[in-house]
Amino acid sequence: MLDTPEAVVEALRENHERPHGTQRTVTAEELVEAAEVFDEPDTLVTALLELMTAYEFTGEQRKSPVVFARLLKLWDTAPESFSPWEAHQVFWRFKWVTTSLLQVPEVPLDTVRGWIDRMRERYEEAGHGMQPVAAMRHHVAAHIGTGVEDAYDLWVTRPRTELSDCEACETRHRAWHRVAAGDDAAALDAWRPVLAGQQSCSEEPQTSQARALLPLLRLGRTDEARSHHLTGYRRVRGSTGMQHEVGLHLEFCALSRNEGRGLEVLAENRPLFGATGAPLDRLGFLTGVEVLLARLVEDGHGETPVAGPPGRNWTAGELLGHVSAEADRLAAAFDARNGTTAVGDRRRERLARRPLLDEPLPLGLRTAAAPRTPADATPAAPAAAGPGTPGVPGDFVALVAEARRLNHLGHPGDSRLWTRIAERLADGSAAHDDRLGPEELLRAELAEERAYRLRQKDEDAESGAELETAAGLYEELGMEWRALAARARALAWTTGEGDADAGRDEAVRVRLDRLVREAERLTDEAPLTGEKPGDGEVAAGVDVAADRVVAYFTVLYADAYAAYREAMRRDPEESGSAPERFREAVGRLRAEAERLGVPHQVANARQFVADEAGRRGDVALAESELRAALVDIEASERPWRGSRPRALLAQVMLSRQEPAEAAELLHRAIADAVRYDDGDFPLAPTYSLLGHASSHLGDHAGAVRHLSEAAARFDREGEHGEAADVRMQLAGVLTEAGRQADAVAVLESLLSEESAAALDERMVAQIRLSLARGLRELEEYLPSAEEFLRLAGTVSGWEEEDDAPIRTLVTADTAVALALADRWEAAEAAYERALAAHAEAPNPPMIVRMAREFARLTTAVRGDEGVEAALAHLVRADGVLDAVPADVEGFAVWYERGEVHYRRARVLAEAERFEEALAEAEAAIGVHEEGGEHGELPRAEAVRFAALVEGNGLGRTDEAIARLTTAAARCRNAGRPEAAQILTALREEYMARPRG
Repeated sequence: MLDTPEAVVEALRENHERPHGTQRTVTAEELVEAAEVFDEPDTLVTALLELMTAYEFTGEQRKSPVVFARLLKLWDTAPESFSPWEAHQVFWRFKWVTTSLLQVPEVPLDTVRGWIDRMRERYEEAGHGMQPVAAMRHHVAAHIGTGVEDAYDLWVTRPRTELSDCEACETRHRAWHRVAAGDDAAALDAWRPVLAGQQSCSEEPQTSQARALLPLLRLGRTDEARSHHLTGYRRVRGSTGMQHEVGLHLEFCALSRNEGRGLEVLAENRPLFGATGAPLDRLGFLTGVEVLLARLVEDGHGETPVAGPPGRNWTAGELLGHVSAEADRLAAAFDARNGTTAVGDRRRERLARRPLLDEPLPLGLRTAAAPRTPADATPAAPAAAGPGTPGVPGDFVALVAEARRLNHLGHPGDSRLWTRIAERLADGSAAHDDRLGPEELLRAELAEERAYRLRQKDEDAESGAELETAAGLYEELGMEWRALAARARALAWTTGEGDADAGRDEAVRVRLDRLVREAERLTDEAPLTGEKPGDGEVAAGVDVAADRVVAYFTVLYADAYAAYREAMRRDPEESGSAPERFREAVGRLRAEAERLGVPHQVANARQFVADEAGRRGDVALAESELRAALVDIEASERPWRGSRPRALLAQVMLSRQEPAEAAELLHRAIADAVRYDDGDFPLAPTYSLLGHASSHLGDHAGAVRHLSEAAARFDREGEHGEAADVRMQLAGVLTEAGRQADAVAVLESLLSEESAAALDERMVAQIRLSLARGLRELEEYLPSAEEFLRLAGTVSGWEEEDDAPIRTLVTADTAVALALADRWEAAEAAYERALAAHAEAPNPPMIVRMAREFARLTTAVRGDEGVEAALAHLVRADGVLDAVPADVEGFAVWYERGEVHYRRARVLAEAERFEEALAEAEAAIGVHEEGGEHGELPRAEAVRFAALVEGNGLGRTDEAIARLTTAAARCRNAGRPEAAQILTALREEYMARPRG
């Protein structure tokens, strides 16, 4: 009931605690009406200020001037009704009204300028400085595009006053001035204090983060752009007061080639289409939407469903037309009001922008894929080949000849050429030419290429059928070596994956042995000489001598590969036929390669040995074989073969704690794979490994970049489980780097409905736990509690014995999260559930930490009234620790006991029970002694607090100084200079005090 002024004031206080949004704004309007009933101007002043705040931060600036006019009238007639803070707000909010009027094109420019004149007069009468007035004139000049430099100089050369915008907002305006002048580098330099978190306010850094995205992209600072999109977007998502910033994030998605992410952002902000209270910001939002939609339509996705204004379904093309029409009208209205073309020019400049990157910038997020290009759309031009990749000849005969040459070399660039050959034959732009030899030869070669592609998709049966087709064609042509090689490859690729396939494996072994013997027979009849391509006779378009060598080693490699797969399925310690067959087959491959001088095949044999050795734990052998393989590859003059052994060697070096060399190897492996157009090289896991190596080197920026790339590639390959695992690693790296907000954004993307549906329930639970804890670190306590509650609901259904301690952990964390979110009734219920869970499945660390946190929060919320309750929580923690065996592994009982003493000392000190507090602090010091070097830091903190109790609570300054002197020296000796510095600073503070 709002039947008294006091009730209205209390309701205003409660409303002020709500987040900005429709509910807060509507309630503020109702409270103004309620305040008007009473003859209490001070209540009405408070209500009007609250309403104006609600309008300002929910994009309802049209309504602010009317509210402020009422406030000014009260200021003139009843100034005594304003508290000092409210009086200050009267002058402060002159600026809000100026920017609000500028937002509305129906308000004449003379009215805006006249308002600034009134502001100047009021400031002069009250003795305030003119810098805020100059700032408002600069905002007008920047908006209309005339007199900007003069207005800027008049503003920035005046000293700041207590009514100036906060430093963070002024920094933004200075930086934006430089962006408008075309100097992105200077703008970002000016922005540094805000973007680095040194300056902030209710609008910052999220406003600057959105505005800095384009300058960062233009300067190639993509790591920073990624981070500011992740963290900045979370702060503006769904906010009607941040429409323009949402539009800038949409634009960023389009310009960084993340159209799929842009569509998700658009869907999350669909309600903004109904926000019309700030027309200038609405224009910024609509233009960002238009940039994204234009990119989709230009790429042939005009029929793609997209999120638009509620009430109907929209395609990208339809929404583009709708948005464009409204935005054009708004821009024209502003330009007509202003008498310039500045607003329209800025809009046209945004719409003219095109993507700034050749490939999508990996954001580290699980994002819906961008729409696929329609079948009838004009295909994009093929990507330019890398510097080590041969081009695609236009002449068909030259094209086939080049594909054959590369195929004989084992160059990965041949795949692109075979694909082009097949396309030209299919679309009729080329036909077989007799200069290429028999048509059956080309058909067989294309069948082999199709088989390889099918093999990459794990379609083994279809792959085998294509190889049999190729073998048959080769036999018809009398090319027995080629037929033999095709059949050997088909057999090797069909070896099974488990013991259930043992019978099939035996059949494969028998047939492969037969093919190997046939190959040996052929070499006896016509000995091989190891000729290189071009050295032998040419028949039917094929270099016969070189072809025989290639086919022979294809058979030997297939045999070794089949033996390798069988050996890798067996236990590493298992003896018997599989290991023996592996050694025999690989040994034969290596011996023949050495005899015939084919070093790249020697390297292949070494890689088999290295992989098998690594599985057995013989890291030294694996390393030596891989290093030797790289020497062989160098001798073979086939550098494109080096990527795989380098990646394998990198794994070995990581296992040996040598991340620097691992990173170098992985960089080279990736670079060569790209350079030589090796489309089959596993780039996704290699980038993941490189991210891991970078993390170990402390290169967090590199780790984030590489893990983001890995996740994006895994997604494109349909490996969503692998992608999620990489993103979990990415979130861990971001957290370690102190970028918790970035980590939370990554984790949130993994829990979207589409993403979570593709993941295992336990992985989803792990992601949710990390997210809940991340939100807690960001002090987003209510969202954190909500995630913990969802997690508790999930794990409650887990019934395996090993899951019981997990339920205890989650329930305890949930209790703390609810307490932090000020949901005490639910928190206390969860607390009791955690204790009950602990009784069934003990988890001492979580219960002790829960009890300590409840003790801290209880005194923080209830003050002196909560002391006994807080102490009771700590008694419970003592009881849990008493039940833990002294020799338990993985749990530092000394640390937890010391922290309980420390927390009890703080509770008692807050209750001014200083003697008891000192005793508990000293107990904490003593217990932390048990931790040795690991206990030095918590011990130093306990000493510091004991000294505070002595010096401030008990007045024993000399004792405190002596304690601090000894402890600081101890910390220095223990290699803890920062702790020593903290203790010394407190000691010096006490030393400076006068003592009787």
